[in-house]
Amino acid sequence: MVKRLISASYSEVALMDAQELKQSIKASEGRVLLAENVVASQPQSGDITNAEVAAAFGADLLLLNAFDCYRPFIAGMPGHTFETAFNQEEIENPIPRLKELVGRPIGINLEPIPEATDMLSEKIEISNGRSASKETIQKAEELGVDFICFTGNPGTGVTNKEIAKAVKTAKEYFSGLIIAGKMHSAGADEPVVSKEAIEAYAAAGADVLLLPSVGTIQGFLEQDLIDAVRFAKERNLLTMSAIGTSQESARPETLRQMAIRNKMCGVDIQHIGDAGYGGLAPTENIFEMSVAIRGMRHTINRVARSINR
Repeated sequence: MVKRLISASYSEVALMDAQELKQSIKASEGRVLLAENVVASQPQSGDITNAEVAAAFGADLLLLNAFDCYRPFIAGMPGHTFETAFNQEEIENPIPRLKELVGRPIGINLEPIPEATDMLSEKIEISNGRSASKETIQKAEELGVDFICFTGNPGTGVTNKEIAKAVKTAKEYFSGLIIAGKMHSAGADEPVVSKEAIEAYAAAGADVLLLPSVGTIQGFLEQDLIDAVRFAKERNLLTMSAIGTSQESARPETLRQMAIRNKMCGVDIQHIGDAGYGGLAPTENIFEMSVAIRGMRHTINRVARSINR
């Protein structure tokens, strides 16, 4: 049997395949923290990556936002400068080195965007390397990322139907863990969460269902989250609550309340978004969520555990 993720050293996690990582998360009983960060911003700490900072403050899983599979630039990585990011020079794959620096599983966002969408607001265009396609999924496999999150940034027009299609493609071309769902509308005029969408993700082969965190979406109540979690678990999906509404930069007491309530609703992973200075949540809020869902003992174990173990 695998070791639970909240107690595992990187040497143990690095040997896990996707299903072992899924079991390791499940065994942690709602105490896993995922921190998202923007790779294209000047890092919060100046000269080291946002991923390193998030890991130091308690994150178990690290999700890279605005990561381009064809231009795999990560601000703060050795040799990665903003000049390199925007000129024509080839960028060396940073994922293996980043794993060595943080000692955590690394994932990326890919956005499944349809050709036409009924939009709530102006549509934002993104690069091909950030869009979900067979080619970007294959590239993610080649780069060595541990998981893909199929979701949508604000205004990109991502739909539930396209997310399910992307999951199906990923099951064919990607060996890592697959997370699917929406944390907000992403600009598309459709329900953020529905039983039909959850069924479609499960049928396509997703491992983890992404759902909005308590207190983030208009009219999405705690009971709605409870019902969605139960519905997902009946279909062998793990669940992740996500704060994608800039509330990751709210007061620490707000994050504490969200974290406890999400855990009560039964989620396996808690996501904290990247809307803070430099494309990362305030570090005190990452730490606050860690302490709230697992206490100081496990938080100290996570932040102090050497990546060389």
